[in-house]
Amino acid sequence: MSETKPRPDKAKWSFSKAVKYESLIAGVSGGVVSTLVLHPLDLLKIRFAVDDGRGVKERPKYYGLRHAFATVFNQEGFKGLYKGVVPNLAGSASAWGLYFLFYNSLKNQMQGGDSKVKLSTSSYLMASSSAGIVTLALTNPIWVVKTRLCLQFGRDTKNVSNQDPTKVYKGMFDALKKITINEGLPGLYKGFVPGIWGVSHGAIQFMIYEELKSSYCYYKSQPIDTQLGTLEYLTGAAISKLIAAVTTYPYQVVRARLQDQQSNYSGALNCVRQTFRHEGLGGFYKGLKPNLIRVVPATMITFVTFEKVNNFFKQIRENSEK
Repeated sequence: MSETKPRPDKAKWSFSKAVKYESLIAGVSGGVVSTLVLHPLDLLKIRFAVDDGRGVKERPKYYGLRHAFATVFNQEGFKGLYKGVVPNLAGSASAWGLYFLFYNSLKNQMQGGDSKVKLSTSSYLMASSSAGIVTLALTNPIWVVKTRLCLQFGRDTKNVSNQDPTKVYKGMFDALKKITINEGLPGLYKGFVPGIWGVSHGAIQFMIYEELKSSYCYYKSQPIDTQLGTLEYLTGAAISKLIAAVTTYPYQVVRARLQDQQSNYSGALNCVRQTFRHEGLGGFYKGLKPNLIRVVPATMITFVTFEKVNNFFKQIRENSEK
């Protein structure tokens, strides 16, 4: 009686070949490039988002994107436009790197190691949602720090005399230290609950992006893993990000307000209720304009950089296997 043995190649593939380490490097590269170029818009998006009309008097009032740019530059200098850039770089690089790593590894596993296999829409959603939750759990403290630093107003934090010194941060590591000491683990994970809702953002974005690439390859009668041109990647990234950003933006407002050290919300639901009561539906879309101006080109830069770097590593791997 013959004994059925598992195929050794499949057993070996199950983990080592499923993990796409080149996706980590490619994702980090995309996150760094897009953040360096577009951080000022991220800063303005956060400042618009936390402006509930009932907040701290010391905060300047912005009357539009152009006015906000001019005000920050005049009051805080060029460096003011890049407050929070260090944690933003760390967060974007690690978040995009980890997200692409987990997402492409899960997708590769679902495809059975064959990149030409077309997955269902639900499979794309499952892979992107799972990757998003794990990435959020690992990077949430960095986003809290970035939000806090972006909400520090003025040129010199050393001369701030009317604020609690435990809430004045000199930089990323000082913020991490003070938040950990004074607020503990809950402080580092403020905004985590709406962040989970925000996982749907990445899920929608990646699902649409994958479907657009697959549809284009099908239209051209090409395998779905065919390397496309820069224009095709830019178009797919822009459309998918625009749809995802508009449909899921309210969670970002709630998240930013919970992470703001000056806020008095008891939790995500309380923030939602107060925002709707005092500002109506429009309150959930504050900062949407600078956000769209930032995230759409940022995603285009990130995805094109990712695809190019990832394809570069793919060619190296294929050449080494010949």
